[in-house]
Amino acid sequence: MAVFEKVQDIIADELDKSKDDITLETSFEALDADSLDVFQIINDIEDEFDVEVDTDEDLKTVGDLVNYVEAHQA
Repeated sequence: MAVFEKVQDIIADELDKSKDDITLETSFEALDADSLDVFQIINDIEDEFDVEVDTDEDLKTVGDLVNYVEAHQA
């Protein structure tokens, strides 16, 4: 579950949230993340995992993002 833990760290740092508040089922809406927050999170994740995240994908939850990263890692 290393991808989830790294994604969780990035989101917690960016949104100043407790890691306990961030689960695979947590939506970005529930985290009060606006579009700029999500953009920054995606940039950080792209840098961390060396992947390009297609922003047209329907990434509504943390789990959606984790699954996307796992599927697109080299």
